[in-house]
Amino acid sequence: METNFINGFLAPFRAISFLRTHKKCISYIMIPFLINTIVFSSTAWLGISWFNSLINRYLPQGDAWYWVVLSFFVWTIAVMLVLVLVFFTFTVAGNLIASPFNELLSEKVEEILAGKSGDKPFNLKDFLRTAVATIVEEAKKMTLFILGMAGLFLLYLIPGIGILLYPPLALAWTVSFLAVEYTGYVFSRKGKTFKEQRLFLRQHRMLMAGFGLGVLMLLAIPFLQFFCIPLGVISATRLWWAADRTRAPHQPA
Repeated sequence: METNFINGFLAPFRAISFLRTHKKCISYIMIPFLINTIVFSSTAWLGISWFNSLINRYLPQGDAWYWVVLSFFVWTIAVMLVLVLVFFTFTVAGNLIASPFNELLSEKVEEILAGKSGDKPFNLKDFLRTAVATIVEEAKKMTLFILGMAGLFLLYLIPGIGILLYPPLALAWTVSFLAVEYTGYVFSRKGKTFKEQRLFLRQHRMLMAGFGLGVLMLLAIPFLQFFCIPLGVISATRLWWAADRTRAPHQPA
């Protein structure tokens, strides 16, 4: 169990080496990368600008040491809030917009793992039809994630124990969501149901827990945040390929 957890945790970081070895995958991440960069940078800039205007408007100004300390304290809180805002916006909007490209990337990774060669011709009509369905399903998952976080936030209304319960439960919910999110591209491509996906996640609980935590850690590392989504897709596909028991015995793992 410990080995599975560690393998899952390291999988998003090992995906970097996979990407460097299989450079054909890079063409599948350029558009998501640009989307993620724009979403992340815009959210951070808007958040900092908004807090800066609030601080300048409502925070008393002065040269005394206590005003400097207060300003530093307020800005520290502001930066932390912006980071939370960026995380949720990046996780929700980035995954939602990039979801059609993530399915293509997952398919390409599986082809590499299976030893298949050659690329299928790109069909814009098929891509757009699939993209609409993928975005709709992605929107459902994102809505569930937001509602879950909102429900957990209500724990703060419970005096005393609420502030202790919220952090670990919010972490567990986020890690679980990330595991569902990135393995979902494999299962949706193959026309498998959410029930089948849940069964897979339960069968490989520790592996998926480590994977979700690894993706969350990746989101916290500067610059690598921009690559988090494609690395998550690559690593989830590789973990599924290695762990899936439905493939024929002769297929390579």
